[in-house]
Amino acid sequence: MNANTVEPVPLLAASLRLTAVPTAVASSRMFVRFTLKRWQLLEHEESATLMMSELVTNAIKASGITDPDPKPWQIKAEHVIGMQLRVFDGSLYAEVWDRTPETPVRQNPDFNATSGRGLLLVELLAKQWGVYRPNVGGKIVWAELPLETSTELPSDDPPHRPLLLPAGIRAPWGPVELQARQALLDRLMVTTLDRRR
Repeated sequence: MNANTVEPVPLLAASLRLTAVPTAVASSRMFVRFTLKRWQLLEHEESATLMMSELVTNAIKASGITDPDPKPWQIKAEHVIGMQLRVFDGSLYAEVWDRTPETPVRQNPDFNATSGRGLLLVELLAKQWGVYRPNVGGKIVWAELPLETSTELPSDDPPHRPLLLPAGIRAPWGPVELQARQALLDRLMVTTLDRRR
């Protein structure tokens, strides 16, 4: 296979890094809605938003600060999570990276439990889900949502407007930011190559 025989694969991708604090869940929902609106896939908004928010919630519990009002000195560079949405080969992928190596475990909560249903919901909505361990460390928990419609690249009209997040919600720039970017890029490359085989 050489450059002249490779068929380009349509791909839509958007990613965001945030500090792993409870408010990141609401920001992840905004990110999904904004991205799917831009990609003209709003019919999948409800399922994708729920999947992403559950994956982000798990990442925050694993590596973040669970205090609803954290103090600035409590937030360190390692409290960064990365999230990515991709449309590839007829499916929408929601992916969340965090620095912890522990695999999330699906629980079987009783009827009165107030938490523990996240991966059950992801399992119900997704075609499949799993964990990928990138070379930079940590883990990416991903879920695949099949799309019924064909995807096209969005037009550049109107011009792209950045997603506006509340002040103080973006993760600090640093080595962990680079790890999050590299982990999501690694996952993108692996799944793209797997699909071509």
